[in-house]
Amino acid sequence: MKTRKLGTSNLEVSAIGLGCMGLSQAYGPAVDKSDGIALIRGAFERGVTFFDTAEAYGQGSNEELLGEALAPVRDQVVLATKFGFTNGDATQGMDSRPERIRAVADAALTRLRTDRIDLFYQHRVDPNVPMEDVAGTVRDLIAEGKVGHFGLSEAGVDSIRRAHAVQPVTALQSEYSLWWREPEERVLPTLEELGIGFVPFSPLGRGFLTGTIGADATFGSDDFRSLVPRFAPQALRANQALVEMLGRIAGNKRATPAQIAIAWLHAQRPWIVPIPGTTKLHRLEENLGAETLTLSADDLAEIARVLAQVKVEGDRYSPALQARVGR
Repeated sequence: MKTRKLGTSNLEVSAIGLGCMGLSQAYGPAVDKSDGIALIRGAFERGVTFFDTAEAYGQGSNEELLGEALAPVRDQVVLATKFGFTNGDATQGMDSRPERIRAVADAALTRLRTDRIDLFYQHRVDPNVPMEDVAGTVRDLIAEGKVGHFGLSEAGVDSIRRAHAVQPVTALQSEYSLWWREPEERVLPTLEELGIGFVPFSPLGRGFLTGTIGADATFGSDDFRSLVPRFAPQALRANQALVEMLGRIAGNKRATPAQIAIAWLHAQRPWIVPIPGTTKLHRLEENLGAETLTLSADDLAEIARVLAQVKVEGDRYSPALQARVGR
């Protein structure tokens, strides 16, 4: 697999990473440990070197899964994890106090079976802790050798600039895809100016852009999408037009809609590294197939033309969760 550098840093990763949250939570029951380990190792065997987790994913169990799966190849991969929620539980609110950041780092080192965290993100901006204190704490952890690079997740432009002034930010992780393009307005230009890489999560629209979620789909109570306005019945029906467009282009390219969606992200900037997640090996292989797919100028123009005509229905988060992003 080809590699990309995150911004102007020296952090080089596979052009497509693996988002591991879904192995432990959010989209139904957690996978069996043996199956999770097999999928993670299967990703590495197919060229993936960039793996994304967080303390809040399964309250540490996801980090433990990665630690066990990747221990034999630790020095050949880049491990990214996150701090920022009270007691590692996203339902309890934010906590990025310096002492909490340090505690999370030490616990993550143990769970990941490593002596350093390659990329340490603040999971969400904490309005009660100055960004300068957050960045300064991570700067100190970098000086101590416990952390390699500093990242932010779902941060707004002001927070990005304030953090970067204290400790250079290597990467911003936020949602970005064909059906959520808000980062194009202010975030992407800021990242380009500052030399910061971009790591889009949910590059397949939480599965919607794969074309496998029909207009009549329903989701269980243990599936995060049951709470997302964009997956409400009326929105699902309205948003099928976007998937139909992807299907037409995919057919012409002898690709799948998921591959077109990932290739489109790659075409936006050379320092964008999407991290699609999956629990299935055949979907992993499908996603990684996007790495060899190049969209022509005509392809991109056709996508832009259709996007201009399709109005995506529904918010991407509930109001409570939306209040946590873009700060």
